[in-house]
Amino acid sequence: MTDVTAATLWGLIEARADASPDAEMMVDQVGARMTFGEYRVAAEAMAAGLHDLGVGEGDVVAWELPTWIDTVVLTGALARLGALQNPIIAIYREREVGFCCRQAKAKFLLTPGEFRGFDFGEMARGLAADIDGLTAIEVAPGAFPTGDPATLPAAPAGDGTDVRWYFYTSGTTADPKGARHTDSSIDAVADAMGTRLDVVEGDRPALVFPFPHIGGITWLFTALQVGCALLCDEAFNPPTTMPLLIDEKCTHPGSGTPFHMVYLAHQRENPDTPIFPNVKNFPGGGAPKPITLHAEVKAELGGAGVVSGWGLTEAPILTMGDQNDPDDKLATSEGRAMPGVELIAVDAAGNIVAAGVEGELRAKAPQMMLGYLDASLDEAAFDENGYFRTGDLGTIDADGFVVITGRLKDVIIRNGENISAKEVEDLLFAHPSVQDVAVIGLPDSRTGERACAVVATAEGAEPLDAATMSAFLVEAGLRKVAMPEQLEIVDAIPRNPSGKITKNVLQERFASVPFERD
Repeated sequence: MTDVTAATLWGLIEARADASPDAEMMVDQVGARMTFGEYRVAAEAMAAGLHDLGVGEGDVVAWELPTWIDTVVLTGALARLGALQNPIIAIYREREVGFCCRQAKAKFLLTPGEFRGFDFGEMARGLAADIDGLTAIEVAPGAFPTGDPATLPAAPAGDGTDVRWYFYTSGTTADPKGARHTDSSIDAVADAMGTRLDVVEGDRPALVFPFPHIGGITWLFTALQVGCALLCDEAFNPPTTMPLLIDEKCTHPGSGTPFHMVYLAHQRENPDTPIFPNVKNFPGGGAPKPITLHAEVKAELGGAGVVSGWGLTEAPILTMGDQNDPDDKLATSEGRAMPGVELIAVDAAGNIVAAGVEGELRAKAPQMMLGYLDASLDEAAFDENGYFRTGDLGTIDADGFVVITGRLKDVIIRNGENISAKEVEDLLFAHPSVQDVAVIGLPDSRTGERACAVVATAEGAEPLDAATMSAFLVEAGLRKVAMPEQLEIVDAIPRNPSGKITKNVLQERFASVPFERD
């Protein structure tokens, strides 16, 4: 194994290109390929083109782009220039993108033109006309700015601790929050992730979720550190994604529950031929996993099964499993704290709870952001001892394994009693008629809130009805107060690009649906 290290992203790009210039770094869904040596050359040429347009050290460049090879090159080009990057996930539209560009004081905004039914170029031009100092640049594969690398200034020096990244958390009803990250914070988590997932030189992980997500940038760092090749699909789409991963001998098909369910369905359609014969494990995270998922993936798809982690934009991958962990821990937990992470669980008064007792998870970590762009948010984000308040509820057992039990904001309060949405979801996932499920709280004039189970039916199964659901949950031991009072059947549970259920969408949809108690 040839691992390389460097203080900055550009230093890592140069070190990897020197160490293994001819090793493959990326391949995409149309068969385009790039080696690590070619990546450095392409990044310098793109940096020169951007420099010709006026991009310099310290400038904020926002980009909202698909997972193209050229998008990954852009990241290297901006690192070469010492620009401050603001990757924006594709679900953001004019309101959120405009907010990000204004708050971050972006000088440039790079987008595609029309992509998957939306004209990003038109949106960007409208924002540029409205925001002083912002220039919109429309790009496409093979049509990014390029220039003569000989015209570039010297690469910026640095020890990796300067802010180089603004990552915005998904805003639903409120404005997004911008987290300030450094090359060092991402480098630390990328190295630890690669170790836990046993990613080594020559491996071929899937990069089929949005590259602008902090998880996508983390995989870039891991690839440069260990010399693995990233299998890039511009957007997860089974008809194109599955052939890419199968033909390119994917070793780490990621990266969360919705993806793993697609892989299982494809394998079940082809029961006589393993679709991932080279698989090591299935990286997970970003969304809860059904308790049966790990066993099904390991038995039917192979490898070590699902190896999942937990974290936030502000502090990515705070915990992660190891492919050598016991199966019961891989099935039920999000692994243990990553190297250097201090993780505690506290009660409502802020006191540390005993092992195995539920509490809010708080953390200090080398991958922690340096704070929000809006510094006024920092005081509420960190407690008096400097721990970040994650807002996630969970338990830490005596061996350090973490189980996420819900969100502080995802507790349904019915007649003054707390109901964990995740507890009910985990039980319903086990019903054979349930493909996917979300339990949400809806306003109720009698009880304050009521629990509503929203279910997508498994293929070929009869839809669940309320009586069957209740009987199943009673048999599973769910207490009466936590029983969902309402059941809604949908074609699909809405999720964001990282796989998290967008419960606000469901709450808006079903809040006005007439409801009568039996």
